[in-house]
Amino acid sequence: MAIEKLYDANGNEVKGKLKKPFYKRWWFILIVVLLVIGAFSSGDDKEQNLASESNQAETVQDVEVDLETQVEDNVPTEFKSALNKAQTYSDMMHMSKVELYNQLTSEYGEQFSAEAGQYAVDNVNANWKENALAKAETYSDTMNMSKMGVYDQLISEYGEEFTEEEAQYAVDNLVADWNENALQTAINYQQTMDMSPEAIRDQLTSDYGEQFTQEQADYAVSNLN
Repeated sequence: MAIEKLYDANGNEVKGKLKKPFYKRWWFILIVVLLVIGAFSSGDDKEQNLASESNQAETVQDVEVDLETQVEDNVPTEFKSALNKAQTYSDMMHMSKVELYNQLTSEYGEQFSAEAGQYAVDNVNANWKENALAKAETYSDTMNMSKMGVYDQLISEYGEEFTEEEAQYAVDNLVADWNENALQTAINYQQTMDMSPEAIRDQLTSDYGEQFTQEQADYAVSNLN
């Protein structure tokens, strides 16, 4: 077998064995093999951990469903009936939470117990802000109320009994032509009560009347026949 000769920078032959590059040495190859094995082992561990976490999540979900089913089975029939009634009132009449409770427990209403009524309003699937908006649309479309008139009606204890936050959401998101509402109200005063234009203007802007703005009242009066 031929022996490879080594030479220095001046071209002189150097005696000795040719050293293998480090990447061909046994210890380097062993390190690489161990690293590769470790990488595969780590990947397997991650997959196993992910699978374990997924199984745990599914188990938790199954337990939650079982608990919900058990809770529903333990709910008294009266409570379930009250909840069904509450859902109907909310969906069809867009009641507030307070008004709904009163309707469920009133002797002139559904006459459920206070406990059943409270369970119903606490568990009914309702968006109280959207209910307030739906009520506001009705007042604007059918009664031509002003923005402030609608707001006051929504929060009044003699009205809809929504919270101030729910009522504010309703009037802020209500699509209404307040000038036209003022005009229709003015026409009604003129035709049914024979009021003068100035008396109508005062009634439209009064805090105890319609609560339209001055601009809206001026628009209404200027467009009367």
